Amino acid sequence: MAKAKEYSNPQGDANKAKAALLEKFRNAAATTDLSVKLAARAEVARARDERHAARDAEKLAEQQRVADEAAAVAAEDMRQQAAKAAEIAASQSAQDRRIALVLSDEAARRSARDQRYAKRKGAQVVA
Repeated sequence: MAKAKEYSNPQGDANKAKAALLEKFRNAAATTDLSVKLAARAEVARARDERHAARDAEKLAEQQRVADEAAAVAAEDMRQQAAKAAEIAASQSAQDRRIALVLSDEAARRSARDQRYAKRKGAQVVA
């Protein structure tokens, strides 16, 4: 069975607790060397810097990937616009050729009509 704690001397118990705490602190301070603490801090700082560098490299790679995707989208958009412009230009050129053909046919028809008319008038003057 556990020993029952006596509360007859609370001040003595408090002094013993303080002394134990002070001894524990002295032992901890004596065993830890400043150079060991500094080396541990340096190691933590180095690991933190490595994590930051890795995170920065990852961010940079992501930014590069996003920029490459944006450039690819822009290039595809420009290619589509150029193809559409070429299609419009070809359509306009074909339409211009058809108009020129109709106008030349109309001019040839008028010229033939004028020649028939002149021939008729020339026959009337001779007669």
